[in-house]
Amino acid sequence: MEKFDSIRPYNDREFAAAIKRITNHEYLPIIINTVFLNTDTQQYIKGMKNYKTVKDFQHGFMRDVVENILKKTSTQFTYNGLENVNSKCNMFVSNHRDIALDAAILCYVFAINNMECFEVAIGSNLMQGDFVIDIAKVNKMFKIARSGSAKDFYRDSILASEYMRYVINEKQQSVWIAQRNGRTKDGDDKTELGVLKMFSLSSDKPFVENFAELNITPIAISYEYEPCDFLKTMELYISSFQKYVKEPGEDLRSIIAGIMQQKGQINISITPSITKEELEYCDQFEKNAKFTHLAEIIDKRIYQNYKLFKNNYIAYDILNNTHIYGDLYSNEDKECFVDYMRNGLSKLPCTKDGEMTEMENIFLKIYANPVKNYRALEP
Repeated sequence: MEKFDSIRPYNDREFAAAIKRITNHEYLPIIINTVFLNTDTQQYIKGMKNYKTVKDFQHGFMRDVVENILKKTSTQFTYNGLENVNSKCNMFVSNHRDIALDAAILCYVFAINNMECFEVAIGSNLMQGDFVIDIAKVNKMFKIARSGSAKDFYRDSILASEYMRYVINEKQQSVWIAQRNGRTKDGDDKTELGVLKMFSLSSDKPFVENFAELNITPIAISYEYEPCDFLKTMELYISSFQKYVKEPGEDLRSIIAGIMQQKGQINISITPSITKEELEYCDQFEKNAKFTHLAEIIDKRIYQNYKLFKNNYIAYDILNNTHIYGDLYSNEDKECFVDYMRNGLSKLPCTKDGEMTEMENIFLKIYANPVKNYRALEP
């Protein structure tokens, strides 16, 4: 549909021209060398030109890209919950820890299981430059507005909502979107009500029918070592006493850092979809409260399926001056994590004498908050 041309990804008719532009760009050899170290870049570029469709490209080249990233930057990758992806299309609502990898890893899971990859919502702030836009659009990414006047933002939100419903109901494909506007910086995964309200803008149906049509399926992705943990700590620290202003190119640097950083173990869980009964429960409440309760149900799914690692337990115990989880890690594990934290924080440009304690507290919360959220589920 032409009304979605400004935000939609490329289709197969547009694919060949986009790949030609990508393979002719000066940045591509640099990216290939970054992902595939000591390789023949021209061989990979030649291989890219042989793909004819978006699906073949994602199941071929992009599958290899993510597989190489996982091999080089993780010690173990696990996933579960494919049984929750059925014949009905899904609105995957995911916690968001890494700009590029969260959706890419789930797409990799689909590719290795020979399943059609989903479309991915990406912020307009990341769609900068023709090269980046081409790469995003050949990977089934569509644009979500992140700025503008209140009037323009509302108009763009309606368009995005209509497009997502169109993808699910008409194109018969699934959609991935983060549970919030941007990454979770402090490890405290919370679904923003604005995201859920945006979903509802494209339908006049009652609450239950409106959301049942989307088949919301929460996704929990867990990293042993939080992507960009030290950069997130720095941003949160600066934000504590002044407005944080991103530098030019900061998003791109965060993408590269998140991809290349060692992440230890990674797990992704596809949780059961939100049921009609759960939506009917939410529908009992007043308008805004409906969204609040739906967000809480999504968050609960994510907390229940988030894989906790030793680092999370260590951080929780240090932060709360307890030894509740001491049987889950050794003194050596604790020393290694503390050394990792202090070495990384000491290299940040904003770390000064007297500030380390506050920086450590921020860093520890990033790792401890998933434990806090899981403990909140306990009766």
